[in-house]
Amino acid sequence: MIDLHTHSLLSDGELLPSELVRRAKVIGYEAIAITDHADYTNLERLIEASKKARVLEESYGIVVIPGVELTHLPPEHIAPLAKRAKELGAEIVVVHGETPAEPVAPGTNKAAVSCKDVDVLAHPGFITVEEARLAAANGILLEITARGGHNMTNGHVARTAREAGAMMIVDTDSHAPGDLITGARALAVARGAGLSEAEAAATRENAVRKLNFIVGRR
Repeated sequence: MIDLHTHSLLSDGELLPSELVRRAKVIGYEAIAITDHADYTNLERLIEASKKARVLEESYGIVVIPGVELTHLPPEHIAPLAKRAKELGAEIVVVHGETPAEPVAPGTNKAAVSCKDVDVLAHPGFITVEEARLAAANGILLEITARGGHNMTNGHVARTAREAGAMMIVDTDSHAPGDLITGARALAVARGAGLSEAEAAATRENAVRKLNFIVGRR
């Protein structure tokens, strides 16, 4: 399992980064991104903390990716804050998409997929084909989520991404120990969203490519 969207108690998760990483390793994770909720008030602190968590890699044999999830920002603030996050050393920038489960500002999806400093658009709700085509053009991954509530539009996201030729991944958006899943479960989530067996396997391949890109830049 390669999970590019998780939370620790640095934001609203339940676990220290060390416990999150250890639990992920025990159930078979190859890599985990720590992407706590960020805005202008805590960006520097979160990135510095998640960078320190990379000390766990050698001991546990798992890749730890420092990052953030830009959350509930005005859409016009997404591009400058994503750029700043990368400058500060975030290896992955996730944007909290327009899930129908939360009052996300309209225009968030479009702002995210228009920004090349963004890597993943999380739980993008009723994303449009136009937005998905922008994601495809900019190499931004669209998330099929294992998280309850946000996953109510997984089928729509999968159909729209397929039509637009956008790349998809499966993430957990973990906040608690029970949210972490195995690789087999991730494939089941993808199939449950309406993806074929080959398309479900491609979500894994997309995550591997992103991981290799990140590690290759270190």
